[in-house]
Amino acid sequence: MSSKRTQDPRRVDIAAACADALLLSGQWPLDALDRLAEGGAADAPVAWAARFELRPVPGGPSERWLGLQASARVRRECQRCLQPVNLLLTVDRRLRFADDEATAAALDADSEDDVLVASRQFDLQALVEDELLLTMPLVPMHETCPDPLLRPDADEPAEAQAHPFAALAALKRGHGH
Repeated sequence: MSSKRTQDPRRVDIAAACADALLLSGQWPLDALDRLAEGGAADAPVAWAARFELRPVPGGPSERWLGLQASARVRRECQRCLQPVNLLLTVDRRLRFADDEATAAALDADSEDDVLVASRQFDLQALVEDELLLTMPLVPMHETCPDPLLRPDADEPAEAQAHPFAALAALKRGHGH
């Protein structure tokens, strides 16, 4: 058995990582996370840290946990002004590991904790991407748009803008009834 010092975040042995209280951290270029990079990068890497631990449980086996922190800047289209908006996404989560799907489902139903199935080839990079995607706003927008869209009817008189059915009323009046 090799005792290699560097740990591949794409293939983490959860049991060993928790037993060793492994702390991993680093940065990935945003384009290494395909789904997150979809709208474009904001020229900053994805920073992350993961702390694996065993928590003793009186009268039972220790629980395996992961403390995960990550942050990324992504670019999306503002849904108000249609200009690019840079979003800061941050994650600070605690996740519990279970041995199998059935145990994970039972634990998930009985507690507030998020539960994942442990494996010997756990992909931490995929988890970081998933968690960051979950923090993305459904409707990305600037706090204050730098260049609000001009309304197509901006050069019409204010009176016509205030009454959108004025033209229809004029048509009706013109034809008599």
